[in-house]
Amino acid sequence: MLAYLTLFVSAFTAATLLPGSSEVLLLALQQQGYLPILLWFFATTGNTLGSCVNWYLGKEVNRFQHKRWFPFTPAQMTAASLRFQRYGSWSLLLSWLPVVGDPLTLIAGVLRVRFSLFLLLVALGKGLRYAVLLGLGMAIFQ
Repeated sequence: MLAYLTLFVSAFTAATLLPGSSEVLLLALQQQGYLPILLWFFATTGNTLGSCVNWYLGKEVNRFQHKRWFPFTPAQMTAASLRFQRYGSWSLLLSWLPVVGDPLTLIAGVLRVRFSLFLLLVALGKGLRYAVLLGLGMAIFQ
């Protein structure tokens, strides 16, 4: 159970504004024989909940924007908001992408995307990404 919880924490952290990655751990655990369905569940759940933290921070951005640790400049926030508005909520299906995924989920909170829609699209995108990774892992390791 510890391996699954470690994957959950890794995936959670990777989805927040903190640096991190969960893909290598996911594939390493898969190669060690851990159950793919449980790997998928813990990785998807952790990564989705991490994105929910970003959404909340975005919703409360006015409180945090002046903090030294806040990772984005006002210009970056404006540019991200414009891109998000251009492509709309459907862009949240790409929240799993490196570099752009975390800001997407933050901006969704800034723009007050309805949480239920946010959760559905983010979970779908992230769940699909982990399913593809596990499928590739099965093809490579077996």
